[in-house]
Order: sequence, then C-alpha cells, then structure tokens
Amino acid sequence: MAPDNLVEVTKLRKEFGGLVATDDIDFVIPRGAIVALIGPNGAGKTTFFNQLTGVYKPTSGSIVFDGTEVSDLPPHAITALGIGRTFQNIRLFAQMSAVENVLVGMHCRLRGGIISSILRTRKVRREEEEARERARELLVYSGLPRRHDDRAGNLPYGDQRRLEVARALATDPKLLLLDEPTAGMNPQETAEFTAFVRRVRDEKGLTVLLIEHDMKIVMGVSERITVLEYGAKIAEGSPTEIQSDERVIEAYLGKGAAA
Repeated sequence: MAPDNLVEVTKLRKEFGGLVATDDIDFVIPRGAIVALIGPNGAGKTTFFNQLTGVYKPTSGSIVFDGTEVSDLPPHAITALGIGRTFQNIRLFAQMSAVENVLVGMHCRLRGGIISSILRTRKVRREEEEARERARELLVYSGLPRRHDDRAGNLPYGDQRRLEVARALATDPKLLLLDEPTAGMNPQETAEFTAFVRRVRDEKGLTVLLIEHDMKIVMGVSERITVLEYGAKIAEGSPTEIQSDERVIEAYLGKGAAA
C-alpha cells in the first residue's frame, strides 16, 4: 500500500442475487484529501460506503484501510480503526439529547470495563465527565453551541445533519464518510456546511469522502472525483477533468442531451 493513500480498494464487487451493485471497483483515497463519489441514483454509491464500513461484506475484492485489510471486519471493528460516517437518511436517536447522541459515537473510545462501570468507580466517573465535556466541545465545533440538551428529534433539519457529523467526529476518525450531507438544506445552510467540511479537513487533519448530488458543492470542495454508473467506475480525476468528461455528461444527461 502506498504511504500517501489512506484507503486502497481493489476489484470490489457486491452482488445481491443476480444484481451487481458494485462492479470490480478499483479506488484509492489519498491521505488528507477531500474526495467525492458521484453518479446517478442507483449507481452503487451508498453500497460502496456500506462495504467500506462493514455493513455489507463484499462478494469479492479487497479493502485496505491505513495498512489493514478490513473487508471481513464487522462495523464496530472498522469504526475502532478510524472510519466514521453519516447516513443518507438521518439516523439519530430522536428521543435522546444532542450531547447524548455524541456520547454514543464516543463509546468505542471509552476504556471503562463492565465491572468498573457497574461499580461506578472514581475512574469511570472521571472518564464519563471528560467524555461529556468533549461531546459539548464537538457540538460547539459543529455549529451547535446552544443545543446540548435539546432532544435530537426536535432540532431543525440542518442542525440534525450537523449533529450527525459531531457524532461521527466523536469516534475520533481518520476517514470521515459523508453520505449526501447537504440533502434537504437551504442554500445558506449548504454553503456553511461546505465551508465546515473544509475546516474539518484542515484543522483536524482528516481525510473526507463524500457522496453528493449537488455538483456546485462537489466541484467547489473536492480535490478528486470518482464517478459510478450501474455499479462500475466510469471516470476519475480532478473537478476540471470530470466536468469535461463525455462519459460523465452522458451518464447524467443521457445520450440525446450529451449529443
């Protein structure tokens, strides 16, 4: 594995019965980059995410993350290695507070064992308080400074998206996966979130992979773009290269419009 690549995917394939959802994809994510994965609906983008995070086990192929083969690992083990994610459809614990949702993400980094937690030892109480303070800091960092005790289900849509990111950051990831993070946001929220993604990469040194349909966002924030169609990779390159690629134009607009 090249030292400048955080992720290297080789011939990744996922079949559901007779349907090929990802078709022998080769894919790399450079360390410290912001990379976009785009394609029409049904192209296999979320299926690809689900294989990276252990939700789906690949039919064949290899996923190497930071030097470790992860294609056979369960989701919790992959999270512990350093992959955090958000979801296309928001998956918060609606009846829990914002800070409690972030604490859930932090669980994989806490060291207290079952016995010490039951006994409520001084060490466990100190760790819990430090975790709660860290959760509050992440909420402030994510743009939710006064939402700590608000119930997640009561937050405005844009704030729920930010809370999902805060929870993902709580896992202390090296790679942050964002699945359509600006879906449902208004233009101002979208612009603010795009700037936030850049800030997360620059300030926290993370690598970011995002699925996004808004091409203005993709072209504005990404340094590298990979395009899927019907589960196969049809193009890859810089935003400038992708904008002028005839296969990409055809995939999005159809042959008639492309012609």
